[in-house]
Amino acid sequence: MTESELADQFFDSAISLLEKARAANAGSVRAAGALLASTVADGGRIFAFGAGHSSLPAQDVVYRAGGLAVVNLLSVPGVVGVDVVPATLGSALERVDGLAAAVLDTSPATAGDTLVIISLSGRNALPVEMAMNARALDMKVIGVTSVEYSGATKSRHSSGTFLKDHCDVVIDSCVPVGDTTLTAPGIPAPFAPASTVVTSALMQAVVATAAGDLAARGIEPPLLRSGNVDGGHEWNDHVMTEYADRIFYRR
Repeated sequence: MTESELADQFFDSAISLLEKARAANAGSVRAAGALLASTVADGGRIFAFGAGHSSLPAQDVVYRAGGLAVVNLLSVPGVVGVDVVPATLGSALERVDGLAAAVLDTSPATAGDTLVIISLSGRNALPVEMAMNARALDMKVIGVTSVEYSGATKSRHSSGTFLKDHCDVVIDSCVPVGDTTLTAPGIPAPFAPASTVVTSALMQAVVATAAGDLAARGIEPPLLRSGNVDGGHEWNDHVMTEYADRIFYRR
């Protein structure tokens, strides 16, 4: 099998997963978009969190051209994984009980806000406790996870529950257990993960839905423009000034 054939197989697998996730989440994406729109309309703030590579789709909707200016990254030092040495520390921190409560208690997130939590397996203590504690603080929670993955694994939280069990809206990434999409002769482990592709697409679909929902309510969505187009910086300064009390990545 040639390298180009493997590349084509990956594209086919990723496209298939995207189509599956699209079909499975039509209602959930609409509900999540409406929830974000209501949060903006009611004066709330939006936060996004993911650990390990699940942080990438969260980062993808923060301070993004074409995205909502009021989406903030809820950062937990060390859990991105690839920004610490050893990288395995990030994985270990995901399993630490009590860390989520400490993060939320010291963050600006509060009642009336919405938190999007991204976790492929949804099994580790950090995303589970993050969702539980956010709801205890009267925040709304949107979970982006693989329902199949959760169903095939054991929870690592003392409650025995998963992220999907503590959300107002669950978006199913439909990513298979192990994340990878390909196997091939001579390659001893499965490879070509697609969770970032699928989850980022789902996140952008939710943001697009929220923008449309706000417009339908007669509210101009607080969207950012690219700083690399004429007038982009001036536009963004205006939006960030208007929504300064809801933006924390600029401070």
